[in-house]
Amino acid sequence: MRAGSGIIFCVLLLQACVSNPAVTPQIQRISPEELERITPKPTPNLTLDDIVRLTKNGTSPDQIIAEIKASNSGYDLSPSQAVDLSKQGVDGKVLDYMHSSRQAAIRDGCADEINKREKAHTDDQERLRREYEWRARQYYDPFWGYGYSPYWQPYPYYGFGFRYYRGW
Repeated sequence: MRAGSGIIFCVLLLQACVSNPAVTPQIQRISPEELERITPKPTPNLTLDDIVRLTKNGTSPDQIIAEIKASNSGYDLSPSQAVDLSKQGVDGKVLDYMHSSRQAAIRDGCADEINKREKAHTDDQERLRREYEWRARQYYDPFWGYGYSPYWQPYPYYGFGFRYYRGW
């Protein structure tokens, strides 16, 4: 009795060792070229010199920010450019807005790309689900293969429509 249970235990242990390991999911990384394509390009319709000129003319920071929004400008400022603008008198509130609007544009661009990929993935899953359901509706008859089987025959009854039965 003990030898039999030991053999069964060994067989179960070997079967556990032979089983396939869990598959780790593949993560699709964004390449630097694709990141460059996704990232929105800064379009300074209102140039940095115009911002400095508006500041020196005594325009308030809120008005400058409104002008930047109205012109739909985007800036990719380096830290040294931000320091130079600050030395020329541009208010910190304007510089903060320029930086935060750039970060928001990058974030929105990446979110759009993620949403596009998720939609494509969901569409693929839906297509596969529909295909699976279509194949599941098909039935298999060993003599006739997939599709129509002569064993499904309608017979009339007193009522509405037909009833179906399987067999002879």
